[in-house]
Amino acid sequence: MEKSTSELMEILKSKKTYKDFLNEEIEELCFSSISEYLEMLLVEKKLKKSDVINKSNLDKNYAYQIFNGNKTNPSRDKIIMLAFGMQLSLGETRKLLKICSLNDLYIRNPRDSVIIYCLYNSLPLMAANEYLDDLSLKILE
Repeated sequence: MEKSTSELMEILKSKKTYKDFLNEEIEELCFSSISEYLEMLLVEKKLKKSDVINKSNLDKNYAYQIFNGNKTNPSRDKIIMLAFGMQLSLGETRKLLKICSLNDLYIRNPRDSVIIYCLYNSLPLMAANEYLDDLSLKILE
């Protein structure tokens, strides 16, 4: 359920740090672009783009275009790969998919359920692809 602006203001005032607010209310915040949300995550998690790109197994140029806002409609799989590269939580990944106007992960879909399992358990992309391949499901590439 969405909270009102005044409710969010009161919650913000009650927190000792902005990070506490952000961690608890990230789902309530609105981001104007993919790159804005990604930049916020990079700063919050103290990540380097180059490290994220290496862990995500994305083409370097393609990934930088996403980060810089030049690639505005990346595919769902590319965004999920980026989520693995950033070691995002399941909630953060779902928020990223929503910002990108892409379909949410759906537990009843076998492929999505593997991805959900791997994100929930903080497994790397390689492990997710091994699970997918073992089950003859399309890997993230």
